[in-house]
Amino acid sequence: MAELTTKIGGLTLKNPVLTASGTFGYGLEYADFMDISRLGGIVVKGTTDEPREGNPYPRMAETASGMLNAVGLQNKGADYFVTEIYPAIKDIETNWIVNVSGSSIETYVACAEKMALLERIPAIELNISCPNVRQGGMAFGVTAKGAAEVVRAVRNIYSKTLIVKLSPNVTDIAEIARAVEAEGADAVSLINTLLGMAIDAEKRRPVLSTVTGGLSGPCIKPIALRMVWQTYRAVKIPVIGMGGIANWKDAVEFMLAGATAVQVGTYNFIDPAVTEKVIHGINAYCDRHGFRSVSEMVGGLKIG
Repeated sequence: MAELTTKIGGLTLKNPVLTASGTFGYGLEYADFMDISRLGGIVVKGTTDEPREGNPYPRMAETASGMLNAVGLQNKGADYFVTEIYPAIKDIETNWIVNVSGSSIETYVACAEKMALLERIPAIELNISCPNVRQGGMAFGVTAKGAAEVVRAVRNIYSKTLIVKLSPNVTDIAEIARAVEAEGADAVSLINTLLGMAIDAEKRRPVLSTVTGGLSGPCIKPIALRMVWQTYRAVKIPVIGMGGIANWKDAVEFMLAGATAVQVGTYNFIDPAVTEKVIHGINAYCDRHGFRSVSEMVGGLKIG
């Protein structure tokens, strides 16, 4: 049996399979379907310093081979997480990672500072796809300068493992990855959702209240694979791959493209126990191909 242990910054994962933020709640919601402690890590839903109501309904729509969402980071805020959620999850043996979001550098820092105080939260995932309200709503992560600024500020106050989640809605994702690596990111995760929209032809109106939303699911996998491959070749820090993973084979493809670990997202809604199956499948693949450790397959894509 292959060694599945994986390292991401200061984290030691029992296997390279994590859940993607926004698709697994706070983990407890899935405990009836599987043993969540078997996961390499759980990235909990997006958390902001202050509570957020999210966007008006409708804010989710099914598409061909995927889904659109414009939930808008609805959550009860960092203080609620600290007092209500953290006590309920802290003793479950997996890596708990909080997806930290904000609308200004100050709000990112404020949320990260609160997470830093929690002993059993060994890492945060910085979601830099959020709109910067001080710059007219442009997301931090769409320019190297904006991404670097927020990562630099958070790195100054956060000493644990810092993962930066990259937006695919950019011209050159490798440039953004290099910028956050230079500011001290321990790893990057990609891709976040692609910007898309859906239209109700009979009503001649957009399906989502916000008109556009984030596209996820199997339909984005080829783009995600390409971006993971490009980023792996551009940086020295670990890459965590996601985007359309529905089974172990998808996960293996991401790892061959250069991902040290993977996150399963939208497919959790279809099969709540899919992550366990992905773990088993990766293990079986390693055995079939003679890999003694899962790390041996990372970046193993043969070209030419």
